[in-house]
Amino acid sequence: MSILRDYAADVSQPTLPLSGVPESSRYDEVVSGDGSLRAPWQALADLALALTREELSRVSGEISRFLADDGVSYVRPGSGAEPWQLDPIPLVIDAPAWARLDLGLAQRTELLNAIAVDLYGEQSLLREGIIPSAIVLGHSGFVRAIAGSRTRDRHPLLLAGADLGRDAAGEWHVLADRVQAPSGLGFAAENRRVISQVLPDLFQESSLHRIDPFLSALRSALLSSAPEGVEDPRVVILSPGTHSETSFDQAFLATALGFPLVQGSDLVGHEGGVWMKPARWPGRRPTDRVDVIVRRVDAEWCDPLEMRGDSRLGVAGLSEAVRRGRVRLVNGLGTGVLENPGLVPFLADACEHLLGEHLRLPSVPTVWCGDPDGLRDVRARLIAGDPNLLLRTIDEPRKAFAALSPDELLARLDAAPHRFVGQKLLSLSQTPVWRQGERALAAPVNLRAFTLRYGSAYRPMLGGLATVRDHPDAMPWTKDVWVLKSDLADADQNLVEIAPEPAARTVPALAPRALSDMFWTGRYAERAEDILRLSLAAQTLLDQPGTHASGRVDESARVLLAVMSRLAGRRSSDPEAEFRDILLDAQRAGTAAYAVRRLREVMEGVRDQLSGDTWRVFSNIERATRALRLAPHPHRSAESAGRMLAAMLSLYGITANMIRDTGWHMIEAGRSLERGLQLIHLLSGLAEQRDPRDERAVLDGVLLSAESVVTYRRRYRGSARAADVLDLLLLDDGNPRSLAFALARVREHLAAMPASTGSTRAERLLDHLESDVAELDVAELGRVGGGRRDALQETLDDIAARLELLATAVDEQHFASGPPPVPLSALSLVELMEARA
Repeated sequence: MSILRDYAADVSQPTLPLSGVPESSRYDEVVSGDGSLRAPWQALADLALALTREELSRVSGEISRFLADDGVSYVRPGSGAEPWQLDPIPLVIDAPAWARLDLGLAQRTELLNAIAVDLYGEQSLLREGIIPSAIVLGHSGFVRAIAGSRTRDRHPLLLAGADLGRDAAGEWHVLADRVQAPSGLGFAAENRRVISQVLPDLFQESSLHRIDPFLSALRSALLSSAPEGVEDPRVVILSPGTHSETSFDQAFLATALGFPLVQGSDLVGHEGGVWMKPARWPGRRPTDRVDVIVRRVDAEWCDPLEMRGDSRLGVAGLSEAVRRGRVRLVNGLGTGVLENPGLVPFLADACEHLLGEHLRLPSVPTVWCGDPDGLRDVRARLIAGDPNLLLRTIDEPRKAFAALSPDELLARLDAAPHRFVGQKLLSLSQTPVWRQGERALAAPVNLRAFTLRYGSAYRPMLGGLATVRDHPDAMPWTKDVWVLKSDLADADQNLVEIAPEPAARTVPALAPRALSDMFWTGRYAERAEDILRLSLAAQTLLDQPGTHASGRVDESARVLLAVMSRLAGRRSSDPEAEFRDILLDAQRAGTAAYAVRRLREVMEGVRDQLSGDTWRVFSNIERATRALRLAPHPHRSAESAGRMLAAMLSLYGITANMIRDTGWHMIEAGRSLERGLQLIHLLSGLAEQRDPRDERAVLDGVLLSAESVVTYRRRYRGSARAADVLDLLLLDDGNPRSLAFALARVREHLAAMPASTGSTRAERLLDHLESDVAELDVAELGRVGGGRRDALQETLDDIAARLELLATAVDEQHFASGPPPVPLSALSLVELMEARA
């Protein structure tokens, strides 16, 4: 049965489960009042009506896999990262309907830009009483630090967002303006990428506008927005960090646009400008100036010197650099005041005053309570319990007063009426939402649209991000938005030609924080791989015929288990339980699960530098982990470990295709250093004396765990001997699994770093260690005295300590960037006077 036919039949019934409001009061995006498909869907009728329950179940599963492979998540405050939810049924809008919306969005963004320029400049809107000053000056988004600046940005809005909804008559209204740091464009592009793959026939037959040209126009607009006189601008995207709600969205844009994703700690204010912070700052002067910052940090957190002094997200001195015109912010500081719902009742008059035009796109009906008539109206509706009234302040989240009683709300309202507005809750249009194994159910939908200043005009993106929520606090379900072309020959996004950029090779600098994340990417990747190999080798040895029947643990397996305990401690005396814990417990330091978790965290910090294939590694590991958790049989851990190891090995191929920049060198340096450390821990299992049979078994187990069995057999004849194994794993510079090989690679990659001189402390420590390792006498190290190889153990302990010291020296040389910021309020008077001196 066709899903859309079922849906059309359902919407003629009195109530639908997810609507909450009888659909007679809602506009349906798919089905018209007489039960037929609306015009946009009629163009797709043949293919759309062929969508069956089985087909949508398959598509829904594919969507989940694609999103997992791309590592798409949404970080809800207090809930951590959750999988991104994408509904397979798109929101479809035809060309005539979009044309009316297009004009309204362009005009609204131009109006908001003009309001921002006026509020921070001439303030004619306030002076002439068109907008009450209490609404602006009482809003936390009004940034006094830039008001009246001589160097004013005439176009503080480069990219704007607007949340839209249709009323019962099908007319669009603006629910909220998103102009300070509009998010969602990356999510919208990802939704389109996924839907185009899971519904290829419907997508290809739809003649809809592609999103890619809009992203190209955005890149061009950002490069063109640099301060005057800058010929080769450096553009960065300023992120609050990986714990931001929309961290994926930020990283996607950085990757798509080719601009580095930075955090506040990566930048420094210097000589009136903003620069990439160099390693060993402030001892070294910055050399890479930043010209354009696409900020995803709210203004109040952007500059701890002039705004919130406790901020760790911004850059000290950023406001001064903006005032001097040394850096362009997108969007400008202070644009947060435009998200003020108190402005809504006055936008029509402001449009007449600033643009000389009638406002085309209406907002949701709003009453400002600072007006006596408005206050009386809102109070009466609040006392009467009007269900269509939303009471909110001009600069706090909607849910800030959700738990307050009507009496408490009235008290707050009466105490500061100028800070409140009353808004009408629209009965938003509904659209079908697929629920796995059920039907397409109707749910209210809103649309986030985006508008870009490209050239000399504002141009809305033909498409956007549609969102459906079962209730306001629920995880959002999203939809791809299809805007159909009026003619197949129409240019995508109506962008006939995007100005070509001058061809030039650039070498983007990486901040010390990013280099540190790259270094630890290599370390955690190698750590996870080695502990997985160790686990697999131990399980293989435990599964030898007769082992379980005899109840005796093979000596080689016992040694590998002891090495695992050295790395991760021990939780259980049962080897099988311990293997499961090593694979599943992400909170236990030293386990494979812990290394994978930390690996993902550091890679999220440099997501813009990595291939999209990277996240398939983690989705494959998650599937193996999920299978292990559900498996009733303990021996399933070996299979899951093998699948996890295969996923980790695929990371080699991904990093092998990276450009050979400083980031890649740091990944490889970290991988090689960690390989040396893990090898030292493994070889510590040879320190005990054993009878010849057990000795051979232990040596074979060590070679197996070090992935050197085949190499050993090709290099040496006969049974394994301790001296030969030590020679292969410590001194053989042709063996990629040896310590000598690892140290040579560390030297090679460190030498490629800009901060390396050939005589830095890290390089000196490495040179000394290489020399000492080359002079090791493996025959002496393999000799047993008093039941142990004490010389071997002492040597291994010394090498491990020196490798850790080397890692610290690398950190100090390449990653350290000055002391952490301290709020001025935390400094003593003496410290402040010393700083001024």
